Amino acid sequence: MVLVNDKMQKGYAYDYAAGVGEEFAPDFRPELTPKEMLELGVFEGHYMTDCQNEFPKDWFAKAKMNYEKPDINCNYFKVKSRQPLKIWRQKGWILEPDVRGWFQWYCRYYMGRRIPKIDDIQIKRWKAFRRHKAQIVKNCAMLDIECRKRQRQALLQWAYNPFF
Repeated sequence: MVLVNDKMQKGYAYDYAAGVGEEFAPDFRPELTPKEMLELGVFEGHYMTDCQNEFPKDWFAKAKMNYEKPDINCNYFKVKSRQPLKIWRQKGWILEPDVRGWFQWYCRYYMGRRIPKIDDIQIKRWKAFRRHKAQIVKNCAMLDIECRKRQRQALLQWAYNPFF
């Protein structure tokens, strides 16, 4: 059992129903692991600064983090590509029990937690985000990673390979 006690969530507990990185839904095939995402640079390096005890230590060994404040230089593409948590809440994008949003859900899902109703919603959101990859393919020269950097950073933050 995992017991969560961090700045945003206290007393939440869950069990694993699958092995780490295993038994994903058939239509959910992320291109990056949480560890790879953190090492490349996501969420301005500030997303998981207080909840690292919940996840494997090796995820954070080479993660680009800023413990003081969000810093776009921690992002792979050095651009801001997210809205504040306040906006996520207003738009109904935060689903309990994952008070930090999609990436927290993905990390917990990757570790083996399963909540079928929530998993279905989050996987549908992930699949819908793929449209951004199509826009890059349509509008950018092959391997031009300077083209549409905000969209590429956003793809990275949704476990899609932004380099394809």
